[in-house]
Amino acid sequence: MKQNMLKIGPEYLFKIMDSMNKPIYITDMNGIILFVSDFSCKWIGKKKEDLIGKSTFQLEKEGIFKPSVAKIVLDKKQNVTVFQQVREGIGLTTGQLILDENDEPKYVVTLGYDIPDFVGYSSQIKIEELESAFRYYVNELLKLKTKLVRTKEVPFFIGQSRGFDMLKETIEKVSCVETTVLITGETGVGKTLIAERIHHLSERKDGPFIHLNCAAIPELLLESELFGYQKGAFTGANSNGKPGLVKIAEKGTLFLDEIGELPLHLQPKLLQLLQNKTYIPIGASKTVKADVRIIVATNCNLEDMVKEGKFRADLYYRLHILPIRIPSLRERKEDIFSLLQYNLEKFNYLHNYKRVLSTKVVEVLQNYYWPGNVRELENIIEQLVIMAKEDEISIQDLPKHLLDSTWDQEISISIDAGNPLHEVLESVEKRMITQAFHLHKTTREAAKALGVTQSLFMRRLAKYAITKEEK
Repeated sequence: MKQNMLKIGPEYLFKIMDSMNKPIYITDMNGIILFVSDFSCKWIGKKKEDLIGKSTFQLEKEGIFKPSVAKIVLDKKQNVTVFQQVREGIGLTTGQLILDENDEPKYVVTLGYDIPDFVGYSSQIKIEELESAFRYYVNELLKLKTKLVRTKEVPFFIGQSRGFDMLKETIEKVSCVETTVLITGETGVGKTLIAERIHHLSERKDGPFIHLNCAAIPELLLESELFGYQKGAFTGANSNGKPGLVKIAEKGTLFLDEIGELPLHLQPKLLQLLQNKTYIPIGASKTVKADVRIIVATNCNLEDMVKEGKFRADLYYRLHILPIRIPSLRERKEDIFSLLQYNLEKFNYLHNYKRVLSTKVVEVLQNYYWPGNVRELENIIEQLVIMAKEDEISIQDLPKHLLDSTWDQEISISIDAGNPLHEVLESVEKRMITQAFHLHKTTREAAKALGVTQSLFMRRLAKYAITKEEK
């Protein structure tokens, strides 16, 4: 039910805006027009293609309308209602800021009214009623649009599995406290997204969120990057000194990714920061107080690293107070279909396609091992949307490594399950015959690709009951 709403929702809301017979347009924070109603085009005397993508500031200079309501809203950072001259007429126009999930300005929406509409009855009541209905439709539109356009949170926060629900509950609990959080999980599961989510749900949401990948900074520079330095601390240093990321993250959250890569000599300094909320910049003689929450993440087994002497035990136990393990995608297979649909809609929107996944493709993608997890799924769907030969994405559009990995996994499962060798070999043969049948236009080409005769290939098709209907 929700998927059907997702497909028809934006079109439905755009039609509602057009049916209001009012001048409506939506701009981004640079004043660029993203949507314009049919009535706006008539009112202004321009075609949609002449308006979408244009700056309202430039249209104001050209005398299309005066003043630019979007410009006033952007300058004042507040909603306004003003009289606006359009061509030979005058209309009352309301401009409204639309905020994102972090209460940051995202869009400006303007709605115009004809002056005659209000003659003879209470203009104020009429305006308020229209504005109320208009805000509702615009907000519903933008909510749906966030499902189609990439945001920082959405790709991970899709799923219905029990483990996934438990993870979301844990995130909400740890967001309410100041204790350090240790996020673990495989590459691509969304550790950064979880850290951002914790920050945005916490009381520090109005402060900065600073992300440092410990593996991306050379060891010699990591200390100065993290804790900063005073002027003259070392040769080549900035003459005015430099604040570290701990200072920059003041009143907010510092997220240290790949914490397992933190050098041993810096680990005591991080431990001091965690325990005492103090640190010493390079070249300084006094400690500095820090008001910052620390979240760390790793795809390594820190406990094993402690045993190997590669990570300090006291730091590990200090980090391990609130551990959050993010399950891999193969551990929540029931969420794969929702993620496939979300990403398909998103990349169709971004790249202006109308792709759909065939049943066979969905089956393969649901059975795939996904070593790169959510990030890999996202990348593969974007590749398929762009590179598919037809609107229906078929088996032949899938990357070869994905098909091979899926079959290798199934062979491994067959062996683990104690299947006899001849059954495993038949399973592999059937899949190779099926793949060749799907990939090639004729049985002759398919047989040639497998290095067998056409007659042998035809016998195998009959043996495994692979038909044209399947193809």
